[in-house]
Amino acid sequence: MERIFSGVQPTGNLHLGNYLGALKNWVGLQERFECIYCIVDLHALTVPQDSAALTAHTREVTAAFLASGIDAKNGIIFNQSAVAGHSELAWLLGCLTPLGWLNRMTQFKDKAGKHQEKAGLGLYAYPVLMAADVLLYKATHVPVGEDQKQHLELCRDIAGAFNRQYGVEYFPLPEPQIFGEATRVMSLRDGTAKMSKSDSSDNSRINLTDDRDTIARKVRKAKTDADPLPESVKGLEGRPEAANLVGIYAALAGTDRKAVLDRFAGAQFSAFKEALTELAVEALGPIGEAMTELKRDTATVDGVLKEGAERASAIAEKHLAEIRDLMGLLRCE
Repeated sequence: MERIFSGVQPTGNLHLGNYLGALKNWVGLQERFECIYCIVDLHALTVPQDSAALTAHTREVTAAFLASGIDAKNGIIFNQSAVAGHSELAWLLGCLTPLGWLNRMTQFKDKAGKHQEKAGLGLYAYPVLMAADVLLYKATHVPVGEDQKQHLELCRDIAGAFNRQYGVEYFPLPEPQIFGEATRVMSLRDGTAKMSKSDSSDNSRINLTDDRDTIARKVRKAKTDADPLPESVKGLEGRPEAANLVGIYAALAGTDRKAVLDRFAGAQFSAFKEALTELAVEALGPIGEAMTELKRDTATVDGVLKEGAERASAIAEKHLAEIRDLMGLLRCE
C-alpha cells in the first residue's frame, strides 16, 4: 500500500480551519493509504516555546487527531522528537543539500523578514528536516497546503540528489496529495481574513473544543450580507462572507459549493444559517466532547504517542540502517 506522511505543529486552540483544511481530509486518506501522522514538535522549536505549553499543545493536537476519527491502531500517531531518526536523517540529507536550494525558500524570508541575520539555523534548515520527516518513512504521498508546496518540491529534489549520489533508486519522489476542492476557511467576522487562533475575537472562529451551544451561537452570529444566496458559484464573487459560509457548509457536508447553491439558491441567510448551524453542531459537537475528555485523560493520549513512536521507530531504524550502509557509515556490531 502507498504511504502517506503528514505532520502538524503543536499549537493550541485548534479551530474549524485546521479541521477542514487537514484533519477531516486525513481521516479519509486512511481508507486508501498507510498513514503516518506526526506532531512535529522539533519544527515548533524554530520559534521560542514555553516548555509546559509545548507539552500541553502536543497532547492537545493528539487529542484532536483521535477525536476527529484518525485511527491510531490502523495508522501511526506520534510526536517527532520521540523518533531520533528524524534528526539524524536531517543531518545526512543536509550534507547533500546545496545552500542555493535553501536560499530560494520563500517561507524563511517571510518568517525572518528583515532580521535574517538573527534567525536561528533551525528556521533556515526547516525544509531539510521536513524532507527527512517524509523520506525517513519512504512516503509516497504528502498532503500539502499552498504554503508547503515549495518545501515538497525541495524534498523531491533532495531525494533525487541522494539517489543520484549513490546510484540507487532508494527514495521514492513523494507526490503531493491534492484534495478535490480546497477549503480555505475565513474568519466568521471578516470574510477577507483567514480564520486564526490569534484573532482577538473568539467569535471569529469555531474552536474544536467548543461545545454544541457555543458552536450554534457562533454560526448564528457569523457576518453575512443583505442579499439572498446566488444561483451560481460565480455569484459569490465580491461577497466574501457569503462565499465563506457556503464553503464551510460544502466542506462539512462533503460536497461542493455548486451543490450547496443548487439547494439554497434564493434563500435568505437566516434560513441558510439555521441549516449550517444544525450541520456544524452535528459534525463538530462530538469532536469537541471527545477532545474535552481526552485532554483530561492524558494517560490515554500519552499511550497512543508511545505506541506510535515505537512503531514509527521500527520503520525508521530499518531505513536508517540501509541509508547508513549506502553512505558508507561504518557500524561495528
